Parts: sequence; C-alpha cells; structure tokens
Amino acid sequence: MDISAIVLAAEDGSRMKSNKPKAMCGVLGDPMIDWVLDSIAGAGIPAENTAVIGDDTISKYISDKSEDYRTFPQVKSAAEALGGDILVIRVDAVFADSETIKTALKAHRESGNAATFISAVLPDPARFDRIIRAEDGSLEAVKAFKDCTLPQLGITEVSAGICWIKADALAGITDISRVSDIAAAVGKAGVFRADDNDIVLGADSRAEMLNINITAKMRVIVKHLNNGVEFVSTDGIIIGRNVEIGKDTCILPGTILRGKTVIGESCTLGPNTLIENCKIGDGVTLNSVQAYDSRVCDRVKAGPFVQLRPGTVLHEGVKIGDFVEVKNSEIGVNTAIAHLTYVGDSDVGKGVNFGCGCVTANYDGINKYRTKIGDYAFIGCNTNLIAPVEIGENATTAAGSTITKSVPPDSLAVERAQTKIIDNWEKNFLRKKKA
Repeated sequence: MDISAIVLAAEDGSRMKSNKPKAMCGVLGDPMIDWVLDSIAGAGIPAENTAVIGDDTISKYISDKSEDYRTFPQVKSAAEALGGDILVIRVDAVFADSETIKTALKAHRESGNAATFISAVLPDPARFDRIIRAEDGSLEAVKAFKDCTLPQLGITEVSAGICWIKADALAGITDISRVSDIAAAVGKAGVFRADDNDIVLGADSRAEMLNINITAKMRVIVKHLNNGVEFVSTDGIIIGRNVEIGKDTCILPGTILRGKTVIGESCTLGPNTLIENCKIGDGVTLNSVQAYDSRVCDRVKAGPFVQLRPGTVLHEGVKIGDFVEVKNSEIGVNTAIAHLTYVGDSDVGKGVNFGCGCVTANYDGINKYRTKIGDYAFIGCNTNLIAPVEIGENATTAAGSTITKSVPPDSLAVERAQTKIIDNWEKNFLRKKKA
C-alpha cells in the first residue's frame, strides 16, 4: 500500500505551561506521541513512511527520513518524499484508533478525493471547526465559528483535525496551521464520519489534558471490565493502554499498572500498588507493593510496603512481608522473607526462611557481589551476609551474626563479637552525666 503519515508535533508546551513539548505530555503514563504512532503503525503505515514534524526535543521520534522535517515549510518536502496518500494527523489525537484510520482511507480512495477529512458529531461543538456539507453530502467548507449565529448553531459535525490527502495536493498548500485549512485548496474533498466522537478530543491546556486522561482511563477500565476484571472502585486507579489483565483479578483503589505489564488470573492487586513492566502469575496478592521490571510467579503474596526492583524473580509460593526490598535477585519456591529485610543481588533457593532484619550486603562502594543461599536454609534475625558469600543447603545462621565466610550445608554459623561485661556501668555513667 502506497500510504504514509505526517504527524504534526512541532508545538511547544507553552500553552500547557510546560517546559516539555506538547508531544511529550502524558496520557496514562505514555507520551501522546506514542499513542498516535501506535495507531499509525496499527493502520499498516510503516515507520519508515512516517514523518514526525517536530524539533530536537522529540528527536528520538524523528526517523532518518523525517530528520529535516521540523516545521511546516518542510511538510511539502515530506509530502514529496513520501508520496501516495498521506495521513496528516495532530499529535494530540490520542483517540484516533487504527481501525478508523484504515476505514477512512478506504472511503478516501473509493470516493476519488484529493482530501478526506475525519469528522464527528458533537452535541456542543462550540470549540471545534465545523464541517459544512454541500447538498450532495460532500465537503463544502471547514470553518471555525467563534460567534455563532442562529443558523450556524445547527451545525454539529466537526473536524477531528485529521485527514487523508494525496501527496501532490498537500505539496501545493501554503498554510497548515490547522489541518482544516487545506480544505479549500485541494479540489475534491470529502468527509468520513467516525463512530467514536472522542476522536476530536485534543489538548491545548492542562485542563484539557486532564479531560483526555480521565476519558482514556475509563475507556481502559471498561475494556478490562468486559474481559472479566473486577473493580470495587475506580478511585486512584490508572492502567496503561498496553497492560493485560486476566479474568477474576481484582484491582483495588490506588493501583497503578503501566508499561508492558501482564497480570494473570484471580489476583488481588492493591490497595496502593504500582507495577511497571512486570509479568505477574495467577493467584498473586500484592498489597502496597511497588514492582519494576520483575517477574512474580503463581500464588506469591507480598506486602504491605514491599519494593521489587528490576531483575527480581519471585517463584511460586514465595511470601514477602512488610518493609522488604528485593533487588536483582531470584527467590526460590515457597521461600519466606517475613519483614524488615533487604535482599540484593542474590540467588536464594526454595524453602528458605529469613528472620527479621536481615541484609545481604552486596556493595563495597566500588563493586557489587552476589550472595547464594541453598535450599531450606534458615537465616536468623539480624543476620548480615557479606557478599560474596554462600550459605549451603539446610544451613542456619545464628541471630545477630555477620557472616563473612561461606557456610557448609547442614551447619550452624555463629559469627558475633565476643561479649564483654563492664561492671557498674550505670553507676559510672550517671556520675559522668551529673559532672
């Protein structure tokens, strides 16, 4: 298919009162431009045929083909380079879905139009450019009515700021401050009315950005409700557009799921849980947990106040209690890390028990080292394991020990300072205090 796309993303963030360009303002945690580019890709337009009109602040989105296309004077060059039918789309058109884009292209080609505008019908179109149709239903004009007279109030069809246009028609236009400005210059123009009226939503202020986020949030939640996910309330819940959730999972208030996160079935997540780029198994309970780039297997229970840092793997049946942090570690089946413990850069076997207040000391200020703990080991309360160190299978460390040497299997390690008793300490201490 000879199709391409031009994304209008050159606007700065001044109207948002932001130092970021408009394209980078977030919707459910992802920049608006990501939403638009994903829809473009889903419509079958390859990345190499997509030109992003912006500046160096969004340089990572500007491909080699579109590197010189910074503002509209270069749009003509983009049109000439891309050729064919070109989708011109604003960067804040986050609800322009792939199916609408494809169907509009079909209508555009079947009608033989030089340009085809995507439209929607709104009960209150006051803020939007109105579509005026000729008697035969074709596009007659696109106009912005600021002071509507009575006859104009009846016009409820509006431009979504998105159109398909032939490259040679786009190359002949001198002004594209609004996509609708090209209507009068292209010759035969038509309209494709979208089924989803939210396609017109954009953002020129923080208030409008909030409205887009609220709309996107509820659309995502409804999708998961229809797939069998349970919500007792939507308070504080934010779910990214790419998150997958299995049926019978319950999402409690204050839960944030983002990135490429996959949640299994029959889980309970929350309250106040944040999961980013993680894979969660079935039957998992995470209460007040923050997890990043980790894998949590079936029937794990964690929380409250647990942090899983990148590289963490919790195998089936692991139990993580309150105030525990796990980083870049693999925790074996049915291991329990009850509370107030840090496990970093460690390989922990199955059935291990950690007492309260344990630390794997993995960093000497220059290098990081790993700790290895065998199956069914027992790590006593307030044990410090000074990496690199290995605790054998079925071994035990006595409470309060600082382990600096590897411990053989089936043995008890006691590594404490010798107890020293100073008589009459309290009497002498009080005398010194009075003096």
